[in-house]
Amino acid sequence: MRKPDVVVIGAGPYGLAAAAHLREGGVDVRVFGAPMSFWKEHMPSGMLLRSPWGASHIGDPSGPLSLDAFERERGSGIARPIPLADFVAYGHWFQRRVLSDIDPRKVERVDAIGDGFRVLLEDGESLDCGRVVVAAGIAAFAWRPPEFDGLPATLASHSSEHADLAHFAGTRVVVIGGGQSALESAVLLAEAAADAEMIMRAPRLRWVGRATRQGMLGRLLFHRTDVGPALVSQIVARPMLVRRLPVPAQRQFTRRSLAAGAALWLRPRMRSVTLTQGRRVTEVVRSNGHLRLRLDDGTTREVDHVLLATGYRVDVGRYPFLAETLVSRVRRIDGHPVLDEGLQSSVPGLHFLGAPAVHSFGPLVRFVAGTDFAVRRLASVIAGRARHAPLKDRRDRAREYQAAEERAR
Repeated sequence: MRKPDVVVIGAGPYGLAAAAHLREGGVDVRVFGAPMSFWKEHMPSGMLLRSPWGASHIGDPSGPLSLDAFERERGSGIARPIPLADFVAYGHWFQRRVLSDIDPRKVERVDAIGDGFRVLLEDGESLDCGRVVVAAGIAAFAWRPPEFDGLPATLASHSSEHADLAHFAGTRVVVIGGGQSALESAVLLAEAAADAEMIMRAPRLRWVGRATRQGMLGRLLFHRTDVGPALVSQIVARPMLVRRLPVPAQRQFTRRSLAAGAALWLRPRMRSVTLTQGRRVTEVVRSNGHLRLRLDDGTTREVDHVLLATGYRVDVGRYPFLAETLVSRVRRIDGHPVLDEGLQSSVPGLHFLGAPAVHSFGPLVRFVAGTDFAVRRLASVIAGRARHAPLKDRRDRAREYQAAEERAR
């Protein structure tokens, strides 16, 4: 196996967009991972994207690989909000257009060697490279409240562990959480004939709507990327500006932009969902194959299952493929790597995309809407150096990519 300039770990929106931009810049890239696997395997069937159309393009929203281009080529319309299945199909279309030679194998381990890295694959094969771009998503960061520690998956599971909630039909399920994932999971459970209750700590559900985002005023208050409340949206859409703000301001904008909330279009569908607000679970007891939950108001619930829609807490040390000796060299704050303007960590040549970049660039890069900014910054650093490679080497790489695409056709 040839030694590439860059190995990209992960084939979701960030990994696909990064590889596309790097190859366009003449960089020799290898991408490992099953395309769109998190979206297919860790999100429930029937889900709709909370992000609007303008915030759901992979990479350049005006380019030839946009959602609009996909919809035109497919020849059939895509609903708004965007169904999960259609977004996954868009990701696969994107991949076929730019990465016909993607390698679906998992990366087992990444070690630093000399002035580069050694990447070990799941079948035992290894390769060396000059840089590693981690675009491995958030599955490793799923967070479970400690009161549910030690319970088997048959009784309590994280929402990311389910691609289909239909198997809960006829059971009583409590969903813990107060955001989009919690409410949409509860709605899908109820629509699948489960007895669903959502329990949230906040005193009321925060609704996120589109009414104030329409027209000229809406465009002034909210950026196309649609991350954050009015005006804040315009700031966080400019990560290089966020990066230069005082730390307290950065944290405030991130907190406000990532506050739990649910899309207004879910409201008409929650008629069969019991909503308990301003309460938390204080005790969990196993009882005859079920769970008994005690809440802080003294009431109890007898349930068949608890679905934890409790979000994700970034800690790159939880990526199982990063060697401990490598992670120990990564400067981190609250689990997030501290990144330079090229999204490079304190380990030269090791870059992070997606949620791990939030500390350095703000909340935009946690969402698909951030792919355009992040991969342009990444490519400007890496591809800029690759352009100084001998012309013959760049021509050889271009021929290899073209041959791979022709074989795929």
